[in-house]
Amino acid sequence: MDVVEVGAIAARIRNEVAKAVIGQTDTVDLMLTALFSGGHILLEGPPGTAKTLLAQSFARTLSLAFGRIQFTPDLMPGDILGSNLFNFQTSTFSLTRGPVFCDLLLADEINRTPPKTQAALLEAMQERSVTIDGETHALSDRFTVIATQNPIEQQGVYPLPEAQLDRFLFKQTLDYLSREDELMVVKAHGSQAGMPDPEGLGVTPIADQATVAAAVKTVSRVRLSDEIAAYVVDLIRSTRENADLQTGASPRAGSTLAVAARARAVLDGRDYVIPDDVKGLALPALRHKVVLSAAAEIEGRRVDQVIASLIDQVPAPR
Repeated sequence: MDVVEVGAIAARIRNEVAKAVIGQTDTVDLMLTALFSGGHILLEGPPGTAKTLLAQSFARTLSLAFGRIQFTPDLMPGDILGSNLFNFQTSTFSLTRGPVFCDLLLADEINRTPPKTQAALLEAMQERSVTIDGETHALSDRFTVIATQNPIEQQGVYPLPEAQLDRFLFKQTLDYLSREDELMVVKAHGSQAGMPDPEGLGVTPIADQATVAAAVKTVSRVRLSDEIAAYVVDLIRSTRENADLQTGASPRAGSTLAVAARARAVLDGRDYVIPDDVKGLALPALRHKVVLSAAAEIEGRRVDQVIASLIDQVPAPR
């Protein structure tokens, strides 16, 4: 599969998702980039901004095994991973697999469950395997997490720890739509009660597991010049040298940003990375991997502002 074929598949997926979700093209592009990079994505936004519908519609376009977890305060790690249950007929233990055994997992409202349960996803997201009663079980090679969280509530929520946030390739913030897009939403969905159904809205499967695997292989062949690699490293290191940031991005952030930039190039029909690929992905790739300093918080600065200034300051290759 070449870059032209991957670009054509991505365009068809965008068109299918647009049948159900209006005005979130940038987020769909990030989800495609994460999928073809083998990474995970966290969607954050106020209620009613179509986070869950977006994830469901995206999953519908892919003929992959889909799982969903609605996170709640009483959810336990075993509810996610599964457990070994004793079979009295055979006098043996058998594994009852949890919803994590899938290709594409929707972790809905992930910040509504305690850290103990959130941590159950750490090994799955990083290693694509889980350990149950001392035995390791492999997950799908395509295992991808699309997580959602609501940022406006303070009661009954548990902020994700930095260690788990670092496992997400992107954190995308969804805002309210423009008036024109919101009017289109009301016209499209204002005649039915309840949650819209992607299948009922005409969203059809486009790519299967073999297609996604071929696209991932195509991304791995994209050329990343030494100059672009140095630019990625300089950008990452600048987050550790900025007084507004208490903690900067890790070396892993640089590696994942480079892979994502390759995927971004493929989606644009190129087999080589340009500085704009890195610049366009730096904000969603880094905003959750740095910690704002106390002084910057007191002065009212935001992480997005600090990262945007670093993107402007770090010289990009010509």
